[in-house]
Amino acid sequence: MSSTLDIGKKLVALCKAGKTTEAVESLYAPNIVSVEAEPMPDGKQRLEGIAAVRGKNEWWVKNHEVHKMEVTGPWPHGDRFVVNFKIDVTPKAGPMSGKRFTMEEAALYSVKNGKIVQEEFFYSRG
Repeated sequence: MSSTLDIGKKLVALCKAGKTTEAVESLYAPNIVSVEAEPMPDGKQRLEGIAAVRGKNEWWVKNHEVHKMEVTGPWPHGDRFVVNFKIDVTPKAGPMSGKRFTMEEAALYSVKNGKIVQEEFFYSRG
């Protein structure tokens, strides 16, 4: 079984390589819970289950042009770890469509039985 640090290192490596879909498929538990700092465009802030998280990931890829992504961490603490993301992005849809900006967020991941069981994102839009 992989340690929390090992899981964190794998997640960071996959994200740095732009392989977020592979990260979800290989590291996330079937009962994953994902919690955003603010509701998504569909109004949901909390998603449960691998299918919902896959859908969120597919939505992100489809609706954003990522110019550059810096990923730092992981910083482990028991069965959790933190990763920081700095993303230079242009949304393709919505109120920010076509407006390039840089966003920064921290993510707290919880690990159980060698899989990520929860992700929580922390960021501010203002």
